[in-house]
Amino acid sequence: MKNRPLNLPKIGSVFADLKKSGSAAFIPYITAGDPDLRRTAELVDVLIEEGADILELGVPFSDPVADGPVNQRAAERALKNGVSLRVVLDFVRELRAKGKTIPIVLFTYLNPIFKIGYAEFAKLAEESGVSGVLVVDLPPNESGDYRTLLQAHGIDTIFIAAPTSDPRRLEQVQAASSGFVYSVSRTGVTGAQAELSASLETELAALRRKVSHPVGVGFGISTAAQAARVAKIADGVVVGSALVQFLEGPNFDEAKSKIRILAREMSHAVHGNSR
Repeated sequence: MKNRPLNLPKIGSVFADLKKSGSAAFIPYITAGDPDLRRTAELVDVLIEEGADILELGVPFSDPVADGPVNQRAAERALKNGVSLRVVLDFVRELRAKGKTIPIVLFTYLNPIFKIGYAEFAKLAEESGVSGVLVVDLPPNESGDYRTLLQAHGIDTIFIAAPTSDPRRLEQVQAASSGFVYSVSRTGVTGAQAELSASLETELAALRRKVSHPVGVGFGISTAAQAARVAKIADGVVVGSALVQFLEGPNFDEAKSKIRILAREMSHAVHGNSR
């Protein structure tokens, strides 16, 4: 495949359409290759069937400093299967060939992209049908060459805003981002949590004063009630560890069933809240 797959919706258009209907976006996360690529493809089907609007696909990395224990172990399982960034790009290409048009965001670290080379990665990402890329450890103020190449190939560049981000950093995130801005609901690493920050609404309000892009909130959202709360104030709700944790057991069919049930609950909670 030498050209980008046709008729793929842009991330921004998905957020715009949902906003018209008064809904936030449901954005589930899974790690590519966990427990293997064939079963990852099955999980993609499940998440789409249960109402995912955008899919976040983790690229396994050996030193995932922003990931909590659940996603770290998922990355380890995928790495043992030989899954690399190039393999993930091929996997996305296969999903597109099967008619999957959902926007796909790669959640990755810079080293695998740097190893391939920015220009080559941008070309391969476009050919594969990647919609956007979130590089966890790339500061927005140091992303110029990377960002220019990806956006020239029609790939959105997504950056993270944290509760500790000062106004200057938020301005940099705004300038560097396209598609949406990923707002973390707490400091620290990914992982399900019993309660969301009591100051989440205040933090989101401060973020929106500096950021005009759609805002997706993630890190720690683990229940439908939490998802509903976030959906009232954000444009998107990212759910990762709460889904991935089910894959730690030995029975994949049981895990897939649990992922389906939680994804359905999360989707209903997100889509059932208008702002």
